Amino acid sequence: MRTADFDYVLPPELIAQTPVAKRDQSRLLVLNRETNDLEHRRFTDLITYLRSDDVIVLNNSRVIPARLRGVNAQSGGKFEILLFQEKGVNDWWALLRPGKRAQIGTQIDLLDLNQRKSDISAVVEEINAEGHRRIRFHGTTNIFEELERLGEIPLPPYISRDEQLDSDRERYQTVYAQAAGSVAAPTAGLHFTPELLEAIRTRGVEICPVTLHVGLGTFAPVKAETLCGHVMHEERFEISAETALAINEAKSKQRRIIAVGTTAVRVLESVANQNSGKLEASCGTTKMFIFPPYKFQIVDALVTNFHLPSSTLLMLVSALASPGETVGREIILAAYKKAIEERYRFFSYGDAMLIT
Repeated sequence: MRTADFDYVLPPELIAQTPVAKRDQSRLLVLNRETNDLEHRRFTDLITYLRSDDVIVLNNSRVIPARLRGVNAQSGGKFEILLFQEKGVNDWWALLRPGKRAQIGTQIDLLDLNQRKSDISAVVEEINAEGHRRIRFHGTTNIFEELERLGEIPLPPYISRDEQLDSDRERYQTVYAQAAGSVAAPTAGLHFTPELLEAIRTRGVEICPVTLHVGLGTFAPVKAETLCGHVMHEERFEISAETALAINEAKSKQRRIIAVGTTAVRVLESVANQNSGKLEASCGTTKMFIFPPYKFQIVDALVTNFHLPSSTLLMLVSALASPGETVGREIILAAYKKAIEERYRFFSYGDAMLIT
């Protein structure tokens, strides 16, 4: 399939710039895969689509303040640094802007949140074929521990603000986030409140966590002309023995597995593909790229947001719309067309979709 097959036109005013006032008051577009019917609901109505023996799988990764600002130690020129993959202590791959000025050997003095020089610097040590910079930090035992005082939450570039809102540190985070490591939020989870999660548990639904630290693998654009030509960046994941056992038992009894977000899907399907369709306690990395006509081994339904045109996320939800077939693309694009007509909010701070 061609990358261009997953393009669509979105009015700019439907790109959500801020979240709704209450997490669970987003709208919910429900796609029934058996009939291809669409229903327009509120996110709190999600609970009415759940069965008492369902299993919901959440990605509990926490977003880190991965956007840093600094100045060239020699010229004073400004830099923006987005950390996206930790190779070791004080050793990170990053996106730098402006990249052309960040040559090997360039030293960047980091600024704090008040734009004052800190005592920490970064030196460019390597540049790969994609233009990413490998940088090493100096003046700290571990830059990861300094991010709260130096870094900003890395909101997506389509959220246009002169300044980041203080509330973004809390709001661009799921209420169940625990394991720190993502540079973008697993946004399907942004709609959940503690009250809604408790109501779901009370209904008898089992809730299981996995971890996938969102990096370039999730949000890097597809530049290849065909899907088969796209290579995903690796992202770190973890699944516990408790979660693996619970899901394996549920599948053996033909209970539904409902993933919250495409990142949870990739954890489950990656581990299943490595273990003949079963889950095991695992900790590693995945470069899995799911697109039609993928046949899912674990996931039966999905809570997700509305995704960018020609993105790997849109391709994944298209695969789930009709597993093992290619017509899922048409089904999802038709649903997106209706969502645009009904003025749904798109992308990270936007509304939600249930594919069931």
